[in-house]
Amino acid sequence: MPRSVVVTGASSGIGEATSRLLAAHGWEVIGVARRADRLAALADEIGLRPVVADVTDPAGVDAVRAAVGGRLDALVNNAGGALGLDSVENADVDDWRAMYESNVLGTQRMIAALLPALRAAAREPGEDGRPGHADILAVTSIAGTIGYEGGAGYNAAKFAQHALMRVLRLELAGEPIRVVEVAPGMVKTDFSLVRFKGDRRRADGVYDGVDNPLVAADIAEVIVHALELPAHVNLDEIIVKPVAQAAPYKVIKAPLVPKG
Repeated sequence: MPRSVVVTGASSGIGEATSRLLAAHGWEVIGVARRADRLAALADEIGLRPVVADVTDPAGVDAVRAAVGGRLDALVNNAGGALGLDSVENADVDDWRAMYESNVLGTQRMIAALLPALRAAAREPGEDGRPGHADILAVTSIAGTIGYEGGAGYNAAKFAQHALMRVLRLELAGEPIRVVEVAPGMVKTDFSLVRFKGDRRRADGVYDGVDNPLVAADIAEVIVHALELPAHVNLDEIIVKPVAQAAPYKVIKAPLVPKG
């Protein structure tokens, strides 16, 4: 029986890459996203079960829970993202509210809805006879550990999501449920295009000159590795950055060469 996983934000970027890799590894993937056309195309290609839903909408979360049924091996909370690059003084409060809803409350809603199914899977012994387990993984960001100018709204949301995962790990202590946080740095996806609301020139400028920024497949490799480690191994917090990025505010936009 294949292990089952819900991946939110599955229609593009890190969520799509993770869904592809998990399906290739034999997992039963339940892909959740708002864009029905892209999700349907991915379902046709890799065989995932599509659920068109918005994690900020309680009715959408209920639809995911119904699709999952009684048991689930893993939940990958990937839906979220950034909007704008405004200062605190000039912030668009609607953007801040939307970021908090998707990154923080969306994660909370999915965890609360699917914990019973995760616990059901954790009660079942594995095929090797070892005790069962389940996984809750969130794709956060280095923005949840280090602030940077213009990032306050996104920083606030990701710091909150980071705190949520740390507290969840404490609350679930004693249960065979791993709580994993993957915090990417610069990843070349549609992230910046969404942040800058479709401004392609501004979005592309984020990556111009960067020697090998990460791509979605790099983060998918980390996520799948964390989920497929032996059940007693928990990768609590994983920060993943390209070598060209020393911090959110220090990115080398030139070829990387040894000194001397």
